[in-house]
Amino acid sequence: MSETNKDDRAALLAEAAGPATELPPGWLEVVSMDMDAQGVARKSDGKVVFIDGALPTEWVSANTHRKKNNWEAASLMAIHRESAQRVRPGCPHFGLHSGACGGCKMQHLHVGAQVAVKQRVLEDNLWHLGKVKAETILRPIEGPAWGYRYRARLSVRYVPKKGEVLVGFHERKSRYIADMQTCKILPPHVDAMLMPLRALIGGLQARDTCPQIELACGDTVTALVLRHLEPLSEGDLARLRAFAAEHGVQWWLQPKGPDTVHLLDADGAEQLAYGLPDFGITMPFKPTDFTQVNSHINRVLVTRALRLLDAGKAERVIDWFCGLGNFTLPIATQAREVLGIEGSEALVARSRENYEKNQAQRPVQQALAATSFVARNLFEMTPEMLVADGVADKWLVDPPREGAFALSKALADLHQARLGAEGAPPLPAGAAHWVPPQRIVYVSCNPATLARDAGLLVHQAGYRCVAAGVVNMFPHTAHVESMAVFERA
Repeated sequence: MSETNKDDRAALLAEAAGPATELPPGWLEVVSMDMDAQGVARKSDGKVVFIDGALPTEWVSANTHRKKNNWEAASLMAIHRESAQRVRPGCPHFGLHSGACGGCKMQHLHVGAQVAVKQRVLEDNLWHLGKVKAETILRPIEGPAWGYRYRARLSVRYVPKKGEVLVGFHERKSRYIADMQTCKILPPHVDAMLMPLRALIGGLQARDTCPQIELACGDTVTALVLRHLEPLSEGDLARLRAFAAEHGVQWWLQPKGPDTVHLLDADGAEQLAYGLPDFGITMPFKPTDFTQVNSHINRVLVTRALRLLDAGKAERVIDWFCGLGNFTLPIATQAREVLGIEGSEALVARSRENYEKNQAQRPVQQALAATSFVARNLFEMTPEMLVADGVADKWLVDPPREGAFALSKALADLHQARLGAEGAPPLPAGAAHWVPPQRIVYVSCNPATLARDAGLLVHQAGYRCVAAGVVNMFPHTAHVESMAVFERA
C-alpha cells in the first residue's frame, strides 16, 4: 500500500472508530485488516497502527519501525488475546521470520475469514471511494485453498555461497529469493518439481544466466518457460529434454523478449488449453498469454458472470478488455452478436483463432453467434468512439488493475450531454439514436479502481449498482478480485 493510501485509510479509521479499548500500557486492540493483510489498531490518542502478522479482534504488543504524522507501521511482538480465526499456516516457508516467503500474506487466517475480510475491503472501497452501496451482496466465489496456482513466475538464482540454485518467490519485503523446498499453493505435481528444478538448473552450464521460469498449466499440459540470457549448449538442451520426459512437462525457451518464446521441441507437442465445460468451449493459449491464475475459480467466474449478464438470443453484447476471449466465446453461445475489444493486436489475433477453432468444432445447431474482434487502446476511449461501436444491449467489462476509467467516463459524458448538464460536452454526431447498455457486468482485480468507476457509473452515467461480491481467486493473499452489476436507473 502506498503512503498516500495509508494516509487516507488511517484518516478514515480514526474518524469512523470510537475511542480505543482501555488496555494495559503498550497493548493494542486490532480492529480490522488492510489491503496488505496487516492488522489495523489505534492508539489511545487515535493514531492508527498497521501491524504485520496481527489479526482482527486480537490484543497484541507491537514494535513500531516507522512513524508518520497520523499512522505507524509495526511488527507483531506478542499476542495477548488470540483471534478464534487464527490457524496454523499450511506452508513451512510462511511467516514473519527472516527468509520467509513473500508469496502469501494470509495463511495465518482461516480461509473463510479471509473471504470475509476481502468482502469488507470491497464494500469499504465502494463506499469511501465511490460513494456507492450495492443493493445486493453476492455470495462469494470460492474454490480450493491449496494447489490452485496454475500460473506463476518463479525467480531463479545460483547462489555461489550456498553452492546451490534457488527457485521460487521472493522473500517478504526483499529482493532475495526465498529458499523454498515446497509451495502448497502450486499444483501438487509442480510443488513436487521444485527441488528437481533446483538440481536441474544447478547442473546447467548456463546456470548463472537463467533468471526466471514461468509456469503455465492447462487442463492436460504443464509448460515451463525458461528465460535464458545466453544461448544454451547442446548438453543443456539434452538435460532439459531429459527433465521434460521424466516429469511430463513442455519446455519453452525465451532467449530475449516475450515475442521470442518458442517450444523447445514443437513436433507432436500437445497444445496448451483450458476448458469451459458449461459452454462447450476450449481455449487454447500460449504460456505467455494472459489467463487467470486459478482455473477452478475461472470456470465458476465465467458461469456466474454470464448468468448475471443474462444475454438473450436477440441481444448484442460488447466484451471490453476481451483478452483471449475468456468471456467472449461463452457469450457467443447465448447472444445474437458479440463484439470483443482488446488493446493488444496479438491477443485479438489469438481471440479470432480461438473463435474459429471452437466454431469449427460445434454442430450447426449450436453454432456460435456472429462475433468480431477489434484492437483499440481502451484507456483513450471517447464518447465518439462509443457511439461508433454501435448500440449494445449489454456490456461485460474485465479490465486490468488500472480499471476502465476512460470507458466509464465516456459513458458518463454521453449521459450528461443528453441531460444538458452544465459543462457537459456536446453530443457527438450520430448519438441521437445511440442507446447505452441496459446492464453492465464489471469483473475487477482492483477494488479501488472498481469503486472509482462505479462512482462514475452511478452518479454521472445513470446506473444503479444492483449487486457486488468478491471472487477469491488468490487464497492466502491479500489480492481482491470482485464482480459488480450495474443496471440503467
